[in-house]
Amino acid sequence: VLFRSRAVAAEIASAPSHAAREHEVILGVDPSLRGTGYGVIRVAKPQPTALAQGTIVCPAAWARSRCLAKIHEVLRDVIAQHQPTVCVVEGLFFAQNLQTALIMGEARGAALVAAATAGLEIFEIAPRKVKQAIVGYGAAQKLAVAKMVQRRLNLAELPAPDAADALALALTHAQTASRHALTAPKRV
Repeated sequence: VLFRSRAVAAEIASAPSHAAREHEVILGVDPSLRGTGYGVIRVAKPQPTALAQGTIVCPAAWARSRCLAKIHEVLRDVIAQHQPTVCVVEGLFFAQNLQTALIMGEARGAALVAAATAGLEIFEIAPRKVKQAIVGYGAAQKLAVAKMVQRRLNLAELPAPDAADALALALTHAQTASRHALTAPKRV
């Protein structure tokens, strides 16, 4: 029995870490009713690669319910195609306008439902922390984030602002998950 347990322990010790295998493909989502950004990256050496990116655009004439359905459907399709195991969404922010906060919450909810029904682990990261991790400055402008995302993922073109934010979320999660952070990512 002792021999068997040592063999099992050796097998477990030599296997790649579960966390590293589990989060090889990461989905980042920057939710908004009229322009939800998404980005999918594969964690690889020497640098991560972008698998998909885009913005789910809903015209102003569309009802909110139609926009929410489109956000859910597009993200469901992206998840089915790229098979991420983790989703990272932009953390909640403090809005001065209650109506805007409610609408943003609805868009976030549509994205969270798509990720949760697919069985993904879901984390959130505050926008300032993403900017700090990607640009080195927590109040960085969107253009600075997009340029750094382009550089870090070796993209031929500058990503659209919402897609860049989503890719930045995924990159930040990959960065924090690959090292021992003082604070664990916030699970949703």
